[in-house]
Formats: sequence, C-alpha cells, structure tokens
Amino acid sequence: MLNIRIIYIYIYICCLILTFASCKMKDEITCYGGSDSDLVQLLEKEGYTLKFYPSVSEALQNAPEKSGVLLLSDSYPVKGTSISQEDESLIEAKSLRVLVEFPQRIGTTDSSKSDTLNLERIVVCDSINTELPFMSLLSFNRCILKETSDSINHPILVAAKVAGFDKAVYGLKDTETRPVLYYRTPHLLVSTTCISHFASDRYMPEQKIKSLYEYIFRWLLSKNTVTFSSWITYITPSYTPSDVLPENAGYESIKKGIEWFYNGHFLVNSEWKQNWVDKYMGDGTMPIGPSIPDQFQNGDGSLGVLEGHMSEIRYDGSQLYRYWMRADVQGEASYAFAAAGDLLENNEYSKVATNLIDYSFKEYRDSERNDPASPSYGLLGWAYTHKGTYYGDDNARFLLGVIASSALLNDTEWDKKIAEGIIGNFRTTGINGFRGGSLLDTDIQKRGWKSFYDNNTVNLHAHFEAWNWACYLWLYNQTQYEPLLERSKKALSMMMASYPEQWSWTNGIQQERARMILPLAWLYRVEPTEEHLKWLHYMTNELLKNQVTCGGIREELGDESKSSFGHSPSNEAYGSTEASLIFDNGDPVADMLYTTNFAFVGLCEAAKATNDSTYVKAVNQMRDFLIRIQVKSDKFRNVDGAWFRAFNYQDWNYWAANADAGWGAWSTLTGWIQSWIVGTQFLMEKNTSLWELSNRKDISKTANKVIEEMINNNNYK
Repeated sequence: MLNIRIIYIYIYICCLILTFASCKMKDEITCYGGSDSDLVQLLEKEGYTLKFYPSVSEALQNAPEKSGVLLLSDSYPVKGTSISQEDESLIEAKSLRVLVEFPQRIGTTDSSKSDTLNLERIVVCDSINTELPFMSLLSFNRCILKETSDSINHPILVAAKVAGFDKAVYGLKDTETRPVLYYRTPHLLVSTTCISHFASDRYMPEQKIKSLYEYIFRWLLSKNTVTFSSWITYITPSYTPSDVLPENAGYESIKKGIEWFYNGHFLVNSEWKQNWVDKYMGDGTMPIGPSIPDQFQNGDGSLGVLEGHMSEIRYDGSQLYRYWMRADVQGEASYAFAAAGDLLENNEYSKVATNLIDYSFKEYRDSERNDPASPSYGLLGWAYTHKGTYYGDDNARFLLGVIASSALLNDTEWDKKIAEGIIGNFRTTGINGFRGGSLLDTDIQKRGWKSFYDNNTVNLHAHFEAWNWACYLWLYNQTQYEPLLERSKKALSMMMASYPEQWSWTNGIQQERARMILPLAWLYRVEPTEEHLKWLHYMTNELLKNQVTCGGIREELGDESKSSFGHSPSNEAYGSTEASLIFDNGDPVADMLYTTNFAFVGLCEAAKATNDSTYVKAVNQMRDFLIRIQVKSDKFRNVDGAWFRAFNYQDWNYWAANADAGWGAWSTLTGWIQSWIVGTQFLMEKNTSLWELSNRKDISKTANKVIEEMINNNNYK
C-alpha cells in the first residue's frame, strides 16, 4: 500500500513538473538582425527561443512553415532591411508571418528615402484592443520613417500632426498622414520605422506600447492571446503610487534634484562655453542644440546655468537642450543650490549659489540697468539675448530666489541690489498695483518710470503679476513703506472681486490660482485680517478642488475667450504656439512647469501662515507626489533626478499633449520647475517657510535708503 502511495505521489509530482514546464515553454521565433535590441531582450526575458540567421534569406529558408519571423534592422537609421522578390515568394509559399522593420526594399518596392518626424504623433487607425481604440495616440518621438510606395488601404498606425491629449480629436481628414505599421500582404507586416528599440528610443506611453506589441505578437505567433508579464523601460518615476516612502525620501529627493544639474552639465564651463553655449544660443530666436557630452566638465556657477531640456526627443532617445541664458533661472537655481548646500552640508553647492548670484547681477544688470539715472535702473534683463525686455514675473522669481539664497548664505552683499530690483519693478507698477505682461526698455527710456508709476493699468492675470506682489509685501515687511502694501492690497482685492469671470489665463486657469496663493499668504502675514484670511482660504480651496488623491493638481482650462494659449483649435495649429498639456477638462495631467511647482510653494506658505490642517495635509500630499514622480534613469543620466513638465497621474507615466512649442510634456527647467520644487522640499525638511527663511535677516536700513533714492527724492527721469 505504501509503495502505491509513493507511485501516486511520484506521478503527481511529475505531472506538476510537466505542467509547469509546459507553461514556461514559449514559441521559437526565427530572427534576422537587431540581436541587441530591446525587443530581443524582452522576448528572451519572456521565455521565447530566438534563432538568429546571418541573412534575411537564410532566416526565411530555415523558418518552419506557418511560423513567426522577425526581420529587424541592425543599422537603423543608416540602412534598412531588404527583402528580395524571392524572399517575398518564399514567405507566401511557406505561409509565414513576418514582421519587417525599417525596410530598405521589399521586392521591387524601393524605400531608400527617409523622413524624420517632428510634431507628428502616432495615430491608431483601427481599434486594436481596449487599450488602443480607434484614433488613440502614441509617440515614437522624432523617429525616422522609410517612405513607401505601397498602396495601403487600411494602415494600422500612421504618423500625423494631430491635436488631442490621448485621442486625435479632429480625426485625420485635414492633416498629412504617413504609414507606420501596415499589412503589405496577409503574411507580411511592415513597420516603416524601427520599433525593436522601443525603450532606448523612448516610445510612449509605455502601457500602450506594450499593448501594441502584444497585438503584433498575437498575429505573428497565430495566438488568441499574448501577454507580456514584464516590460523594458529606461525612464521611470522614482516610486509607484502605492510604495511606502522611506523616512529619508525627502532628503534623498533633494540630493537627487541637485545632482541633476551635474548629471545634465547645466552649469556652464569656460572650456565648452564658446563652442556650445554661444554657438547654440545664437541670437535667441532658436537657442536649441544637442545635449552636453557626458565627458564635459561642470561649471561652478560663475558663468551661469542653462535652461534645461526641450520637449523634443530624438530618434535615439536623447533630448535637445535649450541654450538660452535667462536671468530668472539664475536666481531660482541659486536658491536650489543654497538650500542643498545647507541641508546636505556641502560647501560646493553654497559656492555655486554665490557664483550664480554674482554672475546674474553682473550680466543682467549691465548698461542702463545699472545707471542710477536710468528709469530702468534695478531691473534685470529677461535673457542674455533680450536684455531690453522686462517681465515682472521673471524679475520677481529671480529676486525671490536671491532673497532666499542670501538668507541661507547669511550674506549681506546683495541686499542693496535686491532692494533696487524690487523698487525697479515697483516704480514701473501702476496705481492699481498692476504692471502688465512685459515692458520694453525703449518705452521706459522714452516715457520715464513715473509715467508707469502713475498710470491706471489693470491686468487681471496672476501669471504675470502675482509674485511681484509677493516681493512688494516682503519688502513692506522689511521697511513699512506703505505704498508697497497699499498697491499690492488693491491689486489683490481687484483680483479676488473679478474671479473667475474676468481673469486672463495663460495655459490654464489652474496655473493662475496656483500663483495667487503665495502673495495671499504673505498678505495675511503682514496684515492678518479676517478679510485677508477669507481671501486666502477661498483661493486655496479653489486650487485644492483639483488636487487628486496622489497629491498632484489636475490641470483645468478656463473660459477660452480669456486665454492666451488654450488647447489646439485644429490639427494645423498643434505645436505652433504655447499650449496646455490637456485638451479637455478632466484629462488626468499635472503640470510641473506652470501649476504644481508654484502651488507647492504657495501651499507651504499657506500652511505655515495659518496652521490649517487641510493645507498641511495638502502640501504633504503634494510633497509625496513630487518625490514619487521624480525621474529615475540609469541610461539617460541627464534626466535622472529631474521633473518633467507633465505627469499623467492616472496611468502613472510621463504623458500629455505635446503641443506647447518648445515647452511640451517632456521639457525640464533648471529654474521654474527644478529649483522651486527642491527649494520647497528643503523648507518642509526644515519645518519652515519661505517667509520665515527670507525674513531671517534685516535689510530695512539698506532698503529704506534705496526707496528714498529711487522714489522719494523725485529725481526721476
């Protein structure tokens, strides 16, 4: 009886082993080319057996009848794969299912011409599955397509310039299309670009790319279903939505955030400045160039810091850089470095902060901007190539960054220039507290500052105005100079009374709310009345209506008649101007360039000013969200530690409409994005606020003297 039991157990175990083995056994796929591709790595990881042959003909000759064959390009983008007429006949005779990518020639069809995508995205022309319905969108970035003369009635994928978030909302009728994936015959599936390097070339969004490949391999292997249990990607968020964050996650995020400046070589070095920065910056009309080579040395801040990445991703997965040198970015970056130097006890970072400030005041406050007799005295030129343009919000962010840096560095050297910068902006601000979008030096020189100071400008546009009010309120707290408070208070009162119907907005109404929180929190600091608390509560609660569970802020479009740049009104308009990351309200996207970054600062200030538990919870959720979505990449080092502009919090990936010319979904910015996120994380690590930090030292004596010299002595031009 015992022996029978042993036999049964033995048979049972054998059956389990055989069952397990059969589950693990996968098809054998005949292959040519691309043996080191992402696709090959994925298939081997998934358990498929790949048999490679040195030529297309040998692969087809050795492939079993009715089996799947991969003909991959091993020299993309230089040369494509060629299939002879004999090869085509063999495919048909053996009833093979063949995927060929980047074909140079198929039979008598020559595809020697190639074209690089620019603004085009990949459009699904037939409903593939629930993940990829009709007109859904993918991005193959700036991949290179082979032209084809094949007559294609029903392509699976086409490349086209189309508007929309994740769907081509206007269809394809009014836009040029180029085939990307199509059936040449029932046995031959053609991809006009390289799809086997999907991870290295950063095709996205990843979940949908995975679903596309499952569709392809269901056909290739004649299976009812094919599911990949894994996927290859080289750029990911640092954490998933459900990961338990380590106790030191904030500290490590700041550390990674400042290391990113070095990973990307954004600090300009004299050894490569002329041949790279000067060359690609040019006259500023198109300051775009390739990424800085990894072997180049980093600068120390004395020659400034570059802007960051363009949103354009090239065929090999690399991103173009913006070689513009802007004043606002320098001041903001100085704050990030000063904060990191303090928290991480790193003197090198503190020295970079010092150098950036010195460089900025020397470079962007030159000429008439540094002449006390000039009406533009104290202002900072917008950019190296546009010094005669003055955006109030850019000046404000520069100044707030330097204010915070000088407090952290405990340095009084820049106090006079800080006060001059604020008063330079204030005396070109009108009686209602508004300054307007931008001012030109030619107009200021012609009219004199007093004509701006006495005018009745009204510009209900928080994007351009709000952080100037924060600067004025900060200086009021230092000096008690009443006009600083009165004009700020009047402007804020008008903003609150006109919300939302009369507000202008740039890329979305949510961004405007985000910018308002900081000055409202600081108004409550200097004048803690019930009315000011009510304003702060109201606007903060309006913002938080769109805070989602993970902590991000969902973008929202307002009244289109009040917008500077809403969603693209047509396929043709896509990518021609600035634009929102979303197409419709409800699209699950957070914006780190215009909204969440500035909301993070504002919420920190609101929480500290009021101790309101709702705001404390909201800012902590936002902090966790930003820690989670920080970019992680070993392969693409120059984005490791960054925050991209866009994040789809529903699918947990970097995806949105990429319509914004130059500043789309995958852009980075050393100033606006990186520095304010790192700086605010620092405040939270230190359990303090920007208000408390920036008022650490007293500059009232210096500032009052500046006010006397620049406004009250009436020696104005």
